[in-house]
Amino acid sequence: MTRPLKRSFAIKGHRTSISLEAPFWDALRDAAAEQKMTLAGLVAKIDDGRVSDEGGLSTAVRVWVLTYYRRRGDLTSYDGGSRD
Repeated sequence: MTRPLKRSFAIKGHRTSISLEAPFWDALRDAAAEQKMTLAGLVAKIDDGRVSDEGGLSTAVRVWVLTYYRRRGDLTSYDGGSRD
């Protein structure tokens, strides 16, 4: 597994950064392209829709990506992975 990669964005006039693993960045870029949005625009949309006490923006983006692909039918189940 690769280390998370940090990217910075301006959201509502202030700079913020999020750290995601490469597969999440790839999935987020693909989702933004499918929705005809910029990456920054999609991150801002995710930020607008999140509840502040449910974790940080990086967590919100990961959950959004998972939910997005599940709704499309690309991910039908997840068994929790291996902890070994």
